[in-house]
Amino acid sequence: MKKILLGVLVLLVVAAGVLFLLKGKDTYAGQTSSVSLSDGLNVGSTIFYTLFDQFGKAHTLDDSIYTLILVFAKDTGHVVKAYLGAQSADYLTKHHVAFVADISPMPVVIRNTFALPDLKTQPYSVNLILDETIASSLKKGAKVDGITVVTLKNKQVEKVEYADGVEALKAMIEREK
Repeated sequence: MKKILLGVLVLLVVAAGVLFLLKGKDTYAGQTSSVSLSDGLNVGSTIFYTLFDQFGKAHTLDDSIYTLILVFAKDTGHVVKAYLGAQSADYLTKHHVAFVADISPMPVVIRNTFALPDLKTQPYSVNLILDETIASSLKKGAKVDGITVVTLKNKQVEKVEYADGVEALKAMIEREK
């Protein structure tokens, strides 16, 4: 019995090592994201960013984006993902919204094995924060355990609000600009 348990344990360790080697390489290595805020996430601040989505495509914030949805925690990310997943594929584009999610604290093997394959099933782009330095600059003025909704005009912050659920998020996205 001890030999069987030891054999199973060895197999598990070997399997975990192989998984780590196969999925432990950062698929975004060499792709440079950047974020610049003139005064944190505060009214009057100007935001510039280039972030990559779950498909590896670069997205640069431009004047066509009126609303940013920012999430820094797994639970709030799941709330936004569930809401957006129930909408049409062009929902974010139609409402001039960009969804930005911080996945920088996630180990690369977990990100590559679970998070990215799940995100790739979504019909919309998620601009991903992969670097903790970039995440910390966006967290200044944001509610890190909530859904931060930023209203922009020409990349300048006009309003910072916090959605406490799906209905509040929907109202903030769909209001007249």
